[in-house]
Amino acid sequence: MKTKLSAAAAFACALSTSAFAADLPSRKAAPVYVPPPPPVLWTGFYVGLNAGGTWDATSSTTISSSGYVVPGLFASTPTGLAAAATANGVFGTAASGFIGGGQVGYNWQFAPAWVVGLEADIQGTTAQGTGNLSNAIFVPQSPATVTTTLSATKSLDYLGTVRGRIGYLITPTLLFYGTGGLAYGGANASGQIFGLLTPPNYVPPFANAWSTAGSYSDTRAGWTAGGGVEWMFLPNWSAKVEYLYYDLGSVTTNLGTLSNSWAAPNFVAFAFLSQSTTRFDGHIVRAGVNYHFNWAPPAPVVAKY
Repeated sequence: MKTKLSAAAAFACALSTSAFAADLPSRKAAPVYVPPPPPVLWTGFYVGLNAGGTWDATSSTTISSSGYVVPGLFASTPTGLAAAATANGVFGTAASGFIGGGQVGYNWQFAPAWVVGLEADIQGTTAQGTGNLSNAIFVPQSPATVTTTLSATKSLDYLGTVRGRIGYLITPTLLFYGTGGLAYGGANASGQIFGLLTPPNYVPPFANAWSTAGSYSDTRAGWTAGGGVEWMFLPNWSAKVEYLYYDLGSVTTNLGTLSNSWAAPNFVAFAFLSQSTTRFDGHIVRAGVNYHFNWAPPAPVVAKY
């Protein structure tokens, strides 16, 4: 009888222990923390201002003359007066100055650290360059000295671009990007040739000085490429530093006919067709600030455990 009671008591004790253990809270492994994706700060339209400096990549102008030299009293040898009056030269006309204006664009942030977009800008510029070159040749047959002075100017009134951009977010607020596309600008160029015979030992109709000039002014189109870094320092504000190279091509300006008579009335000693050639390409370094309208939906909230 006692044995049966002991067994029953042991069985009841085991049941109560199991029930108590079932009531205890279970310990489960903590969930793996998944960091939230970077917030979408960059998607949307923006507008801004920029300012900086620009300078030429090609800083020279070439003036050349080719045409007809009449052998005669003063042009019978290559060292004659007419040959000495040939106007050719390459000289510096480096243009540099301030550049500043505004931009508008759209960004799309994806994947999640990449940003692509399109930006258009236009800037006024003070970039202007001038240069000149003088040559003096003594002609013993005359005897006289032919002095030829070449001069040229070049400038940009404005410069604009329409560019694609692609960048990578080093941090959610720091963007490194490359950019490239169309460039256009208001280009101006002029050239002049002035010749002088000294001493002035000829009288009319024999000229002791001669000159010709020409100019160019038009909008030119080309290409641009570069890169920069942009920092979102406030939720809707960013600052950037950017470098661009642009190339609007070469401009050739016809300067007209350079001619003179020395031997007798209506006897042309030389008649040259002259032209000036320069290239409009350069570098831009500028800083800017943008306001972002930031119409992207807010980033999803991820619960933390």
